[in-house]
Amino acid sequence: MAQKINPLGFRVGTTQNHHSLWFEQPKNYSQGLQEDKRIRNCIQNYVQKNIKFPSGIEAISRIEIQKGTDLIEVIIVIGFLKLEKRQSKKIEELQKEVIKELETNGIEELYMIVQKEMNPISISLSYRKLNIKIRRIRNPYKEPIILAKFIAEQLKNRVAFPKAMKKALELAKGATKGIKVQISGRLGGKDKARVAWIRAGRVPLQTVRAKINYCSYTFQTIYGVLGIKIWVF
Repeated sequence: MAQKINPLGFRVGTTQNHHSLWFEQPKNYSQGLQEDKRIRNCIQNYVQKNIKFPSGIEAISRIEIQKGTDLIEVIIVIGFLKLEKRQSKKIEELQKEVIKELETNGIEELYMIVQKEMNPISISLSYRKLNIKIRRIRNPYKEPIILAKFIAEQLKNRVAFPKAMKKALELAKGATKGIKVQISGRLGGKDKARVAWIRAGRVPLQTVRAKINYCSYTFQTIYGVLGIKIWVF
């Protein structure tokens, strides 16, 4: 069998950076990882429950965490898909409203929720300040996690999986040099699980200097759990 590796971990230090940047003593390393996971879960749960995005798709691409000696900085990276050209102006206005709402009311609530969640187990928040920022992605079609969530939403709405995969390729085609989409599970409600994939352009996975963005996303359907993997060059 072939030996496979995560494309992001394979390229850390060349074209990819860690989403968490901090230093810790070896005995406190596991606690630092738990802190990062709890912070990300708090933010994602809050956004899913309280924020309605214009495209109907959760638009968080990633959550970056930077820990200094006296500050924990959390950066929420957000991107929105424009599905129709006619509605692009309306979607732009709605996007600005969503970001404004997050920056005014959302950040204060998030600050309180994260502090409440972290205080029982965390030592670092007792002597570090917490700062939450929002960054918007100019070109969300390069972000595989946003495309994966779009495909998942299409499949939940009973769209055929080949059509959903082709639509994702069309959205990303102009912004990327290549993209590969793979879906696995009980596709189309069939009894036997299988794997289907489609590719457009070049996706050089063995070239270390090639800037490959990758995500693995799972979601629940009435037939069972489906998995989506997307590679973007």
